[in-house]
Amino acid sequence: MTTACRSCGNTDLQQILSLGRTPLANALLNAEQISADEETFPLDLVFCPQCTLVQITETVSPEKLFREYFYLSSFSDTMLRHAADLAAQMIEAQGLGAESRVIEIASNDGYLLRHYKSAGVRVVGIEPAVNIARVAEEEHGIPTISEFFTEHLARQLRISDFNADVVHAHNVLAHVGDLNDFVFGLGILLRIDGVAVIEVPYVKDMIDACEFDTIYHEHLSYFSLTALDELFRRNLLDIWRVERLPIHGGTLRLYASYKRDPEDSVLQLLAEESGWVRDTGFYTEFGNKVEGLRRELVELLRSLKQQGKRIAVYGASAKGSTLLNYCGIAKETLDYVVDRSTVKQGLYTPGTHLQIHPPEKLLSDTPDYVLLLTWNFADEILEQQTRYRQQGGRFIIPIPSVKVV
Repeated sequence: MTTACRSCGNTDLQQILSLGRTPLANALLNAEQISADEETFPLDLVFCPQCTLVQITETVSPEKLFREYFYLSSFSDTMLRHAADLAAQMIEAQGLGAESRVIEIASNDGYLLRHYKSAGVRVVGIEPAVNIARVAEEEHGIPTISEFFTEHLARQLRISDFNADVVHAHNVLAHVGDLNDFVFGLGILLRIDGVAVIEVPYVKDMIDACEFDTIYHEHLSYFSLTALDELFRRNLLDIWRVERLPIHGGTLRLYASYKRDPEDSVLQLLAEESGWVRDTGFYTEFGNKVEGLRRELVELLRSLKQQGKRIAVYGASAKGSTLLNYCGIAKETLDYVVDRSTVKQGLYTPGTHLQIHPPEKLLSDTPDYVLLLTWNFADEILEQQTRYRQQGGRFIIPIPSVKVV
C-alpha cells in the first residue's frame, strides 16, 4: 500500500472513495478454481492536493496482473477503427516512411502497429503479456518485446538503435507504479524531433459520468492534464497538444516532445481545470454519487428478479468486475455472462463466478434483460445485438445513470 503520491511523493493524501476488498478484475477463473478461496485486495481511491493526481493506494505486482492477460484489443471494432484513424493521421503528420520507426508500449495484439506496418513503416511492440505478445507476432507479424517498459529497457533499446520517430502508449500510463521512471524512459526512446502519443482516461469524465467501475487494481492513477503536465515537465518532456476523445468513457490524447511550446489546446484545458482540479469537494462528492448509483442499480435488478425476469450480462470486462463486486451482484441475480473474446469464453468471472459464453447464447437462450457492463462500447454492442432486441430482449446500461433500452 502506498503512503506517498506516485508522481510527486507528497504523503498528505486524502481519501475519496473505498470500494472495499475485491479480487483482481481480470483474474478470470477456470472451473477448478471457482471452489478455492480468491485473493482480494483493498480498493481505495485518494487525491494528492499537491500535484492533483488521483490514485489508488494498493500496488499489486505487475507480474501478477499482466504476464497473462485476457483483453485483446482486436475484438473491438471501435478500437480497430480508432487505431486505423490514428495511424493514418500520424503517418501524414510526421511524414513517416520506410526509414521511420514506431514503437508502441503495451502494444497488445498489434491492433495499432499493423496499420503502420502495412504502410511500410518499421514497428516494434513492447507487451509484457506473454500470451498476447505471441498473438501479435504469430498472427499479425508484429515484432514484440515481451517485457515491462522501464527507463532501463529504454536505454537498452536506444543503445541498440531502436529509437523512435513516434512512441505510442495507450491506456498503459495508468497501470504504471513508477510514473517518473516510465515518462523519463519515453524521452530516452524518442528521437530529438520525435513525438510521444499517450492516451489516458480523463479523471474529469470519470467523475462527471460516475464511472467508478473504471477503478480497479490495474488502474493505479486517474489523470487530469494538470497532473500530467507536472509529471512530464519534471521528466524533461513538454505536452504540446491535447485532445479530448469520447472513447472508453472519456480519454485524453497527449502529444509530448522535447522543448516544444504548448498549443492553445493545452493552455485552454489547463485554464478550465483550474476551476476544479484542486477542489477536494469535487472528488468527495463523487463518492456520494457512486453510492447512490449502486443503490439504484441493485434495486432495479432485485425488482426484476422478483418479477421472475431472467437477467444475463454482456461483457466479462475489468470494469464489470468492479461494478459487480462492489454492488454485490452475483449468481442469485444474474444467470451468465457473454463476451466476444474467445480467450474468455468458458471461464468464470472473478468474485461472482458467472460463466462466460459466446454472445450467440443471447439468441438461443433469450434472457429478458442483459446488463451491459462494457457500456463504453454501447453503440457497437447494441447494433451487434439487433436480433436479440428484435426478439424482445432489453439492455440495462448502468453508467452514467441506470437506464433500460
